Amino acid sequence: MQQNPPSSPPSAATSPILTWSEAGQPCSARWRSESGVPAPRRVAIADDRTSADAAFKLACEGSALLWRGDFQNARQLLAAMARRIDRKPRRAPPARQPASPAEAFHLQRQAQAQRARILGMLLVPLDAGYAIPLRRAPDVRQACAEAWGAADEASVVSMRELLGLIGAHEWRKKGVEIPALGECIHPYYGVFSPVRGEYVDLVAQAPLPPAALAFDIGTGTGVLAAVLARRGIARVVGTDQDARALACARDNIERLGLARQVEILQADLFPPGRAPLVVCNPPWVPARPSSPIEHAVYDPDSRMLRGFLAGLADHLEPGGEGWLILSDFAEHLGLRTRDELLALIDASGLKVLGRLDMRPRHPKAADAADPLHAARSAEVTSLWRLAIR
Repeated sequence: MQQNPPSSPPSAATSPILTWSEAGQPCSARWRSESGVPAPRRVAIADDRTSADAAFKLACEGSALLWRGDFQNARQLLAAMARRIDRKPRRAPPARQPASPAEAFHLQRQAQAQRARILGMLLVPLDAGYAIPLRRAPDVRQACAEAWGAADEASVVSMRELLGLIGAHEWRKKGVEIPALGECIHPYYGVFSPVRGEYVDLVAQAPLPPAALAFDIGTGTGVLAAVLARRGIARVVGTDQDARALACARDNIERLGLARQVEILQADLFPPGRAPLVVCNPPWVPARPSSPIEHAVYDPDSRMLRGFLAGLADHLEPGGEGWLILSDFAEHLGLRTRDELLALIDASGLKVLGRLDMRPRHPKAADAADPLHAARSAEVTSLWRLAIR
């Protein structure tokens, strides 16, 4: 659940332009969207006098609202718009129950996409250097620079995306405590945060084969590479192909004092050579991501899973082990079967030596109101111990 596609923060040369009219004058600014949403075609000016009902109506009709009022009032307006989306109509007919878990999953994804589209219509201006020219606005210059690099011109971003960026900056500063390390991992914006600890705990607890070298495929924040190094692996090579993930992993390895043990390389899956231990925690759900951060969770046609299994035998030393850490959530959703997974393993010239299982501990697993509760409550994360057949 770690490897991202190659990416880097959008540059001024590639970012699209948002145009609008204000006070009778044509205006324009760089348009920023991490998920690649096109710049809105219609833009209305909104401020503290704009009601939540009016804002919600305009957003649903496809008009963006460029905010010119108090920043904190814009946050309240966004929350009010979200409540209108989540509010169930009083006289709505009973919803048809999904025919299958897979249909429930796709319906939820559609609802999430529609919600994101509407809430993404509330826009905030940024001056050159990322200052927000609004009353009571926070200082987001460092957070924006961390995510997007330097800037020297004005831009516009959705309030929802900006709040996510601010939250990511706080996570980066505070870090995420990893019990298996006894220290924190500091995730970067756009890099999947190790907030779900099952996959980390599995790697921390699985019996280690004799190994002086290990590969961590799709290292993300570098958390699994760090765990392997702390467990005594003399040399660990972590790979990723995302620029943010590579910078994030190197920073975390340096913070943990493991730079002499752990090397982070840019690669699509495997580094050169073979190792007696090769570890991979690919995205768990074979579905199309809607934003770069979702590449850590959604993997169209199980590309990374298939690539890891297909290439493992060529990068595993004789007698070595490949550790595949994978949730069976997709199986409970009907998006992949256990037989399909076992067939992939067999077709790759591999055999299963054993499996360690762990139940999820995240809050959604116990939330009966979640549309996917049945699948979440049955989910198991497993570490599959694989070897060359």
